[in-house]
Amino acid sequence: MHTYRMRDAAALLGISADTVRRLVDGGRLAAERDEQGHRIIPGPALADYARQLHRTEREKGVSSARNRLTGIVTEVVLGDVSAQVEIQAGPFRVVSLISRESAEELKLEPGVPAVAVIKSTNVVVERP
Repeated sequence: MHTYRMRDAAALLGISADTVRRLVDGGRLAAERDEQGHRIIPGPALADYARQLHRTEREKGVSSARNRLTGIVTEVVLGDVSAQVEIQAGPFRVVSLISRESAEELKLEPGVPAVAVIKSTNVVVERP
Protein backbone atom coordinates (compact mmCIF):
# COMPACT_ATOMS: atom_id res chain seq x y z
CA MET A 1 0.00 0.00 0.00
CA HIS A 2 1.31 3.44 -0.93
CA THR A 3 1.59 5.99 1.89
CA TYR A 4 2.15 9.75 1.91
CA ARG A 5 4.03 12.05 4.23
CA MET A 6 2.01 14.96 5.56
CA ARG A 7 3.62 17.51 3.24
CA ASP A 8 3.14 15.27 0.19
CA ALA A 9 -0.54 14.73 1.04
CA ALA A 10 -0.90 18.49 1.45
CA ALA A 11 0.64 19.14 -1.98
CA LEU A 12 -1.69 16.63 -3.63
CA LEU A 13 -4.75 18.20 -1.99
CA GLY A 14 -3.62 21.79 -2.62
CA ILE A 15 -3.65 22.68 1.08
CA SER A 16 -1.02 23.35 3.74
CA ALA A 17 0.68 20.66 5.80
CA ASP A 18 -0.80 22.34 8.90
CA THR A 19 -4.28 21.83 7.46
CA VAL A 20 -3.53 18.14 6.89
CA ARG A 21 -2.36 17.88 10.51
CA ARG A 22 -5.60 19.47 11.70
CA LEU A 23 -7.63 17.06 9.53
CA VAL A 24 -5.77 14.11 11.06
CA ASP A 25 -6.04 15.49 14.60
CA GLY A 26 -9.77 16.07 14.08
CA GLY A 27 -10.34 12.54 12.82
CA ARG A 28 -11.39 13.62 9.32
CA LEU A 29 -8.36 11.99 7.67
CA ALA A 30 -6.85 8.67 8.78
CA ALA A 31 -3.15 8.47 9.56
CA GLU A 32 -0.71 5.88 10.83
CA ARG A 33 2.79 6.03 12.31
CA ASP A 34 5.86 4.83 10.44
CA GLU A 35 8.88 3.11 12.04
CA GLN A 36 10.28 6.48 13.15
CA GLY A 37 6.99 7.57 14.68
CA HIS A 38 6.14 10.07 11.93
CA ARG A 39 2.54 10.30 10.83
CA ILE A 40 1.83 8.99 7.34
CA ILE A 41 -1.39 8.95 5.35
CA PRO A 42 -2.42 5.64 3.74
CA GLY A 43 -3.06 6.09 0.01
CA PRO A 44 -6.64 4.75 0.14
CA ALA A 45 -7.54 7.13 3.00
CA LEU A 46 -6.14 10.11 1.07
CA ALA A 47 -8.03 9.03 -2.05
CA ASP A 48 -11.29 8.76 -0.08
CA TYR A 49 -10.82 12.23 1.39
CA ALA A 50 -9.99 13.73 -2.03
CA ARG A 51 -13.08 12.04 -3.53
CA GLN A 52 -15.29 13.56 -0.82
CA LEU A 53 -13.81 17.01 -1.51
CA HIS A 54 -14.60 16.57 -5.20
CA ARG A 55 -18.20 15.58 -4.47
CA THR A 56 -18.66 18.68 -2.32
CA GLU A 57 -17.32 20.92 -5.13
CA ARG A 58 -19.49 19.19 -7.73
CA GLU A 59 -22.66 19.84 -5.73
CA LYS A 60 -22.18 23.61 -6.16
CA GLY A 61 -23.10 23.56 -9.84
CA VAL A 62 -24.69 21.35 -12.43
CA SER A 63 -22.53 20.43 -15.38
CA SER A 64 -21.51 17.37 -17.34
CA ALA A 65 -17.88 18.48 -17.05
CA ARG A 66 -16.26 16.87 -14.00
CA ASN A 67 -12.85 18.54 -14.02
CA ARG A 68 -12.82 21.97 -12.38
CA LEU A 69 -9.62 23.80 -11.48
CA THR A 70 -10.06 27.05 -9.57
CA GLY A 71 -7.25 29.55 -10.03
CA ILE A 72 -6.17 33.01 -11.07
CA VAL A 73 -5.79 34.42 -14.57
CA THR A 74 -2.11 35.12 -15.20
CA GLU A 75 -2.18 36.17 -18.86
CA VAL A 76 -4.66 37.06 -21.59
CA VAL A 77 -3.53 37.51 -25.19
CA LEU A 78 -6.29 38.98 -27.36
CA GLY A 79 -6.28 38.30 -31.07
CA ASP A 80 -8.68 39.56 -33.73
CA VAL A 81 -11.07 36.63 -33.22
CA SER A 82 -9.69 34.50 -30.40
CA ALA A 83 -8.02 34.92 -27.03
CA GLN A 84 -5.41 32.82 -25.26
CA VAL A 85 -6.11 32.68 -21.53
CA GLU A 86 -3.64 31.30 -19.00
CA ILE A 87 -4.82 30.26 -15.53
CA GLN A 88 -2.61 29.18 -12.65
CA ALA A 89 -4.64 26.71 -10.56
CA GLY A 90 -2.44 25.74 -7.63
CA PRO A 91 0.59 24.04 -9.16
CA PHE A 92 -1.19 23.59 -12.49
CA ARG A 93 -0.95 25.90 -15.50
CA VAL A 94 -3.98 25.71 -17.80
CA VAL A 95 -4.00 27.43 -21.20
CA SER A 96 -7.24 27.81 -23.13
CA LEU A 97 -8.13 29.26 -26.51
CA ILE A 98 -11.54 30.92 -26.42
CA SER A 99 -13.29 33.53 -28.51
CA ARG A 100 -12.27 37.13 -27.98
CA GLU A 101 -15.93 37.93 -27.38
CA SER A 102 -16.07 35.42 -24.49
CA ALA A 103 -12.88 36.79 -22.93
CA GLU A 104 -14.28 40.31 -23.08
CA GLU A 105 -17.70 39.28 -21.70
CA LEU A 106 -16.00 37.49 -18.79
CA LYS A 107 -13.74 40.53 -18.28
CA LEU A 108 -10.71 38.27 -18.14
CA GLU A 109 -7.47 39.98 -17.22
CA PRO A 110 -4.47 39.07 -15.08
CA GLY A 111 -5.39 38.89 -11.42
CA VAL A 112 -9.05 37.91 -11.66
CA PRO A 113 -10.23 34.56 -10.31
CA ALA A 114 -11.38 31.96 -12.82
CA VAL A 115 -12.34 28.31 -13.01
CA ALA A 116 -10.98 26.11 -15.79
CA VAL A 117 -13.78 23.64 -16.56
CA ILE A 118 -12.35 20.75 -18.53
CA LYS A 119 -14.28 18.08 -20.38
CA SER A 120 -12.02 15.74 -22.22
CA THR A 121 -12.39 12.49 -24.09
CA ASN A 122 -8.64 11.90 -24.20
CA VAL A 123 -6.57 12.04 -21.01
CA VAL A 124 -3.07 10.63 -20.67
CA VAL A 125 -2.28 9.24 -17.22
CA GLU A 126 1.35 8.99 -16.07
CA ARG A 127 3.02 8.12 -12.80
CA PRO A 128 5.72 10.47 -11.53
